[in-house]
Amino acid sequence: MNPVKMIAIVLIVAGALGLAYGGFSYTKETTGVKLGPIELKVQEKERVNVPLIVSAGAIVIGVILLVTVGRK
Repeated sequence: MNPVKMIAIVLIVAGALGLAYGGFSYTKETTGVKLGPIELKVQEKERVNVPLIVSAGAIVIGVILLVTVGRK
């Protein structure tokens, strides 16, 4: 398979996931307190929002790549 087609498919799938979920979250672990050998770990849940225009743009660029590569 052509590498450009692979990139186009990845862009379309990523854009569709961005539209469906609106972002992603992850857990960040930090050290809250450190007293000698004793450490207190803190887990913070962070959320990253993916703008709607970025998701739609990824889908449009992926479709354009698929169409232009398919015509050659």
